[in-house]
Formats: sequence, C-alpha cells, structure tokens
Amino acid sequence: MSTYTHQNGTLDVVTIGEAMALFVACETGDLAAVENFTKRIAGAELNVAIGLARLGLKVGWVSRVGDDAFGRFTRQQLAKEGVDHQRVTSDNRFPTGFQLKSKVEDGSDPAVEYFRRGSAASHLSVADFDRDYFGSARHLHLSGVAAALSPTSLELLNHTAQEMRAMGKTISFDPNLRPVLWPSEQEMVKQLNNLAFQADWVLPGEKEGLILTGHRQPEAIADFYLDKGVKTVIIKTGSEGAWYKTADGEKGQVAAIRVENVVDTVGAGDGFAVGVISALLEGKTLPQAIRRGNKIGSLAIQVIGDSEGLPTRDGLGEE
Repeated sequence: MSTYTHQNGTLDVVTIGEAMALFVACETGDLAAVENFTKRIAGAELNVAIGLARLGLKVGWVSRVGDDAFGRFTRQQLAKEGVDHQRVTSDNRFPTGFQLKSKVEDGSDPAVEYFRRGSAASHLSVADFDRDYFGSARHLHLSGVAAALSPTSLELLNHTAQEMRAMGKTISFDPNLRPVLWPSEQEMVKQLNNLAFQADWVLPGEKEGLILTGHRQPEAIADFYLDKGVKTVIIKTGSEGAWYKTADGEKGQVAAIRVENVVDTVGAGDGFAVGVISALLEGKTLPQAIRRGNKIGSLAIQVIGDSEGLPTRDGLGEE
C-alpha cells in the first residue's frame, strides 16, 4: 500500500490533539428522541493522522486519554489505522471525552453536543513533549482545536512549534475555530494567529480568515500571514474550491470537485489537510496538492462519520 520506505523509528508527520468517542444517531430528528447510535471516533487532528496513515505515511499522534472504555477504544482505533500512539498517555484522573451527533441527510450541518470539559486531553501540557519523538518526524501538523482545550495544551503547541522550527522541520496549521472553547473571540484570534505565524503552511477557511485577519478577500487574508513569515497560505473557499498564495508571489485558484449528494460536512477540512500535507511532503506542486485536498475533502462529505470517507492510496485514484 505504501510508496514510502522508512528508517526505523522515523515519522513522516506528528500531530497533537484530542480523541473523543463519537455517537452518531442512527435516525434523523432531535438527539433527545434518538434511541440508537453508532460508536465511532472523532477529533480534528486524529482525522488528519488517520487520513495520512491510510495514504501510507508514517504518522504519530500525541495525546492523553482516560483510563476508561473510551480511552481503550481510542487506542484500538489508532492501532487498527496504523497510527503510532506510543506517546498517548492513559490518565486515570480524568475521562476521555465523547460527543453526540445528529443524523442529517440533506447536507446541512448536524447538531453536535460535546461532553469534553475536564477531559484527559485538556490536561495536555509541556510535560507531554518528548524531543526525541517529535524530532523523529519531518513535519508537524497543528490545529486550533488542541489549542483551545486549555492554557496548558496551548502552551504545549507553542513549545512544540518553536522546537520543531528550531530543528528545521516544516509545520502546517489549520485554524479550526472553536469559539465556544475560548474565553473570548479576541483571545482566540490572538492565540491562533500566534500559532499560525510559526507555521510554513496555513490552511484557513474563508470565514475563519475574516475572523482571524479582518479581511474578506482571499489575497488580503493570505498577505496577512505571508507578511509574518508564513511561506504558503491556502484558503478554502467552499464551493469555489481553494485559493492560494506563496511568499514567492505564486497565486491562483483550484476549482472544487462537484459533489451531487452531500451527506455530512463534518471532516471536510480535515480531509483537505490530509490531501495538501501528503502531496506537499511527496514533493508535488501546490496546485497538485490542493487538487488532492479538494478530492479528499469531497470524499469526506459523502459519508456519515468524521474519517470514514478518507481514502487509501488506491482509493485516491491518482497516477
């Protein structure tokens, strides 16, 4: 399946995040009335780790889970997907979070209820940084979800980004705004932009870009980050696809892939990140990488579940 050869113990990508057990309603309607749910796994950074692993990359995922059934379920899923989890700590003081998601069949956003406050992952801290482990990876992927979990988790992300930069690694950042997890929008904007400025590749959505930079136009959003030293900004523009600009002045639009039947929009951005990161690490051009991102994003929204639509290398249909 993989087109890669690895030195022993080396990783292509490492990421940090929270896994939650996900219960998806088996029937449409108010979550309170639903009797049957399907158990899956969720988490923005985890989706990216799973997607990259399915494409044959060697991926490490760093987190904390509770010493409970949901924590064991998380480890089982990571093992099944081939994601390295030797730096996932079982914390017997705090639980693994979970969430409920309604079933939608019309392409609208599902209702989601989170039960994550005080979770094991929210207690991530700089103590979870292992220099040798992170240093064995050539790329770090971060998202605004892990940044929002707690001040100590945010500190871990900043510390890791600084260390990886110092080691000459590349970094990607998906803002993944979660306003309800932050004390204020002002604090969210300040902290996420600080993380973004440390990245090589920044992947905001158009609406996220407006909140984070105050600009509506993709080029103005891109320039905001490029002026701070970011090398490449790729802005997801919904049905239009994605717009990009680099520090070298290369810019353009890559058209979206039309989808007849949108089932569930959750996970589209994570799928996009999987495509872009994997292709850029393979040395593909930026337009090729964005095309792959659009392709995987389009597959993700045609299924229920956060990672079910993420393809294997064969399912990608390239080359």
